[in-house]
Amino acid sequence: MLPILFHAALGYLSSSILFARVAAALLHRQDQLQQSRDGNPGTANAFMHGGFLCGLLTLSGDLLKGFVPVQLYMHNAGTDAGLALVLAAPVLGHAFPLFYGFRGGKGIAVTFGVLLGLLPTPGPAAVLACFFLLFTLVIRITPNRQMTAVTYLCTLAGMAVLKLSPGVCAGFAVITAAVLLRLHLSPEAREPMHIRLPHIR
Repeated sequence: MLPILFHAALGYLSSSILFARVAAALLHRQDQLQQSRDGNPGTANAFMHGGFLCGLLTLSGDLLKGFVPVQLYMHNAGTDAGLALVLAAPVLGHAFPLFYGFRGGKGIAVTFGVLLGLLPTPGPAAVLACFFLLFTLVIRITPNRQMTAVTYLCTLAGMAVLKLSPGVCAGFAVITAAVLLRLHLSPEAREPMHIRLPHIR
């Protein structure tokens, strides 16, 4: 039980560091980052409002703070029993960070980080990536808030259909709940969802 709690605590506390805010402060881009519509301290806003270097630093930090705790757990313990908690902790830390009054980001990059931490098992990360590509390039769902929600829900269903390990499915269920709650709490304007199907000639 102690290894599970250690790696979960490591994931939550490391993810409570919001690298978008850290990078923006280092590069003196705090004002630009706060100009975003949703106020989300995440990778997309870091690129759009802080510039390429700010975005790159944020992306790297957000991926690593998800990847490292999970990868360490897989090497040191690796039991499916505690995997759900270890997977969910970094995303919970990013969405509800201890160091920022529990007001964090959506956790998309961190989610990819934790799923990549399962390597050499590529399936979970591939399922999430495929649904993001599907709803971005093929069946286009807008705005981004609804697209993210649909992507996570479909990924959760896809993992169940593919019969991935119970620990992965349970962990991603908690991750999905955290992301949906953070989307619900977002201050961005509520716009109706639009679905654009591909044109077939």
